[in-house]
Amino acid sequence: MFYIFHGDDAHSQKETLQDLLARLDDPSMLELNTTRFSGAVNLGQLRQACDSIPFLAKRRVVVVENSLAQSNSRDFVDQLVEYLPQLPEFTRLFFLESQALRSNHRLLTFAEKQDNGFVRVFARPEGRALERWVQQQARDAGADVEPRAVHLLVSSTGNDLTLLANEVEKLALYRLNNGPITAEDVALLCPYVAEASIFDLVDALGARDGHTAATLLQTKLNEGADPFYLFAMIVRQFRLLIQAKDLAEDGLRPPAIASKLKIHSFVAGKIYQQSQRFSLPQLEQIYDHLLQTDVGVKTGQADMVTALSLLVAGLAHH
Repeated sequence: MFYIFHGDDAHSQKETLQDLLARLDDPSMLELNTTRFSGAVNLGQLRQACDSIPFLAKRRVVVVENSLAQSNSRDFVDQLVEYLPQLPEFTRLFFLESQALRSNHRLLTFAEKQDNGFVRVFARPEGRALERWVQQQARDAGADVEPRAVHLLVSSTGNDLTLLANEVEKLALYRLNNGPITAEDVALLCPYVAEASIFDLVDALGARDGHTAATLLQTKLNEGADPFYLFAMIVRQFRLLIQAKDLAEDGLRPPAIASKLKIHSFVAGKIYQQSQRFSLPQLEQIYDHLLQTDVGVKTGQADMVTALSLLVAGLAHH
């Protein structure tokens, strides 16, 4: 059999692969008989791996990651189409692609017609489907989760399922069957939530919505947030905005910005959107204002809470 798993839900791809492998053979023996490739692959090496008789096991497994999207060579696809019907019965060949392939990709249309071929698209869930996914993850981890907690997790983390699964597991362990996971638990344990609240504050500043920005700031302070931490997060946010704006003006999109700035893809998407609300000179002027605020607090001209309030009022009308 050969399988083509493609789409941006790498988390579910890997889970499905693990479930399939768990049913094939003894895990320790199977690992001895597993070969992995990544990126463009040489067909000769791939055939050799697939044709090798398994050692002390019933199956041989070959996993090829992100090869089909990179292999633009028609010869490579032609050779694959010729070889795959001859795949040995003991071999299970998996193609894992982190992005969806074109629906008319020759190998997809070929696989769908073959008795030994299987194709599945893995797309990240969104909206209500994503919230249901989080609820199911919590149930699988032995925990209930309040709707507000689900919404807070999803709105602050995005649909990175690996990250979400890790956060849900952490929250379930924290609760240990002692009531449902709450929004307060999420705010306490999940770092992305704190970052998301700063996104909201900067969004309000970008929209010149002084009332919302002041309300968000006061809410954070009432929750006991350290004003110096809030200031540091705002400075970091505007520093990222300047960098992202500069990169965007060079034609880079969020995935490339995430790579350049070494930040999470969800964060890069938000930063990119926010940067569109400012010109580069505006951002540089705001950053200079932030530095002046920092100097003012450190030299005793103002306390940080007052400085933050004045800062938010000033930036909202900048």
